[in-house]
Amino acid sequence: MPQQPPAELYLPPQLTPEHWQRARRAMLAKMIGEFAYEELISPVADGDGYLLEVPGAEYRFTARRGAYGSWQVDPASVGCAADPDGDPLRFVQLARGVLGLSGDTLGHLLRELTATLLADAHQIATELTAAELADLGHVELEGRQSGHPWIVPNKGRLGLSARDTAGWAPEARTPQRLPWIAVHRRLASFRGQEDLYTHELDTAFREQLGERAGEYLLLPVHPWQWDEVVVPLFAPWIASGEIVPLPSDGDLRLPQQSIRSFFNLSRPDRCTVKLPLSILNTLVWRGLPTERTLAAPAVTAWIHGLRDGDPFLRDECRVILLGEIASVTVDHPLYRELPEVPYQYKELLGAIWREPLGRYLKPGERGRTLASLLQTGSDGGALVAELVARSGLPARDWLRRLFAVMLPPLLHFLYRYGTVFSPHGENAIVVFDEQDRPVRLAVKDFVDDVNISDQDLPELAGLPAEVGEVLLREPPEFLCQFLHSGLFIGVYRFLAPLFEEQLGVGEAEFWALLRERIMAHQRRFPELTDRFKLFDLFTPRIERLCLNRNRLLLDGYRDRPQRPHAAVHGEVDNALHPGGPSVLPTQRDRIVTPAP
Repeated sequence: MPQQPPAELYLPPQLTPEHWQRARRAMLAKMIGEFAYEELISPVADGDGYLLEVPGAEYRFTARRGAYGSWQVDPASVGCAADPDGDPLRFVQLARGVLGLSGDTLGHLLRELTATLLADAHQIATELTAAELADLGHVELEGRQSGHPWIVPNKGRLGLSARDTAGWAPEARTPQRLPWIAVHRRLASFRGQEDLYTHELDTAFREQLGERAGEYLLLPVHPWQWDEVVVPLFAPWIASGEIVPLPSDGDLRLPQQSIRSFFNLSRPDRCTVKLPLSILNTLVWRGLPTERTLAAPAVTAWIHGLRDGDPFLRDECRVILLGEIASVTVDHPLYRELPEVPYQYKELLGAIWREPLGRYLKPGERGRTLASLLQTGSDGGALVAELVARSGLPARDWLRRLFAVMLPPLLHFLYRYGTVFSPHGENAIVVFDEQDRPVRLAVKDFVDDVNISDQDLPELAGLPAEVGEVLLREPPEFLCQFLHSGLFIGVYRFLAPLFEEQLGVGEAEFWALLRERIMAHQRRFPELTDRFKLFDLFTPRIERLCLNRNRLLLDGYRDRPQRPHAAVHGEVDNALHPGGPSVLPTQRDRIVTPAP
């Protein structure tokens, strides 16, 4: 037998000393800041900066303290004789006892952090200036975002190889074609608008199936999911002909930040498609839960009904709700009968079709995810500062407009209907006019991230049974957390320092403007006074939700039958409480510490 040439090794082009050093210094600063916020570590004041002692090492740094007890650590200031390179992997090694990490969690965490660093290095290697970022459209900008600002290992994507990541991660910005499959109706279920479903399909698929086409449902599948999950776990039904592989429909698609959702580049009028991807990223396996996927179109219809029947939401806010209007689920015949198995095995195969933003935009309008406003360009300028400059508005007025666009629809859904979205950086999309001024809000991801009140509110009396069975009911204080932790802590506590440092709007004023916007909304609807008390956003303190603590201490990397939730650890001062911004943590003058 002739000798085969060696397989070509894939070497990520971003792996250079310069890119890697910048990535790890930025991650170490984020790690210290977010771990301190969640009280996993306890830095102490030390002269003009802070000191963190771990076994065998002392880390000194400067940091800006902010609302909700947050820390913003200056990457260039971090110094440690035992860790001269400022390596977050070395920090975890040294601090593992302080952090209370078990051996299995430590091993998996180092892998997830390294994968995140690899993605961060790629972003650094291909970064654009703030002006170039501002010129990008909504679809193109998704691939330029840096990921969850709160979670440190935010691009771990356990399960993907380096080559997989280079082809399918959002920062790869590589258009791809998705293959399709046909699944017999004995295994698959459809919900939603038949005409939409038909519009999304390639008629050649049905011709390929011949006279039995009506017995099957069609859906795209991620190639990685097919190789790693579908073939190994659904092999009996592939063998029986109940699952039939099909070619691509030919459309080029681009992954969004969530990595499992795809824009259609070839036909932008077609829906975004959301697919299960059995990788562990941030806190959960990124599958599609069967019951919630089936209910997605019904949840959309109910939420659309609330908006369409409410003149304030419909005519004044003009809020865009990107509906999940069709879904196909494929239950595994064995796992569905085993409630005790890990939840990842109940989310293996299916698809959700979500309305594209473009069909709702008026001429001159452009969408940008809220997360993109946290981005900083290669020139050090913040994207948000560039947008303010282009708008011609004073920074305070631009910020007021941002709050006036985002808060009223979210508050009205909460106060009037006892319903909350999760308005974090990916789910909330700010729509801008041709002058880059915020004009309205778009929201997505309903079936995974909409919760309703557990109180007996008359507005929830007519809730359809199919919707009520899947939406989680939560107490009033927890519904408020969707705004506090999802928006104010999860996004605005990172946006406020950018306004202070680059736009001259101090953090105290930032939170005061936000509080005034909420109070203005309450003045607009005095008939809802009881609801303002029920859903009280101005309590002196709120529970501290912890996303990194969940990974490090609560759930780790262990399998469980239900999806995990954020950990709760203590409380923090509420920046919206009257007097809150005036009692921000004492600021220490920055000191310039040369990078070792």
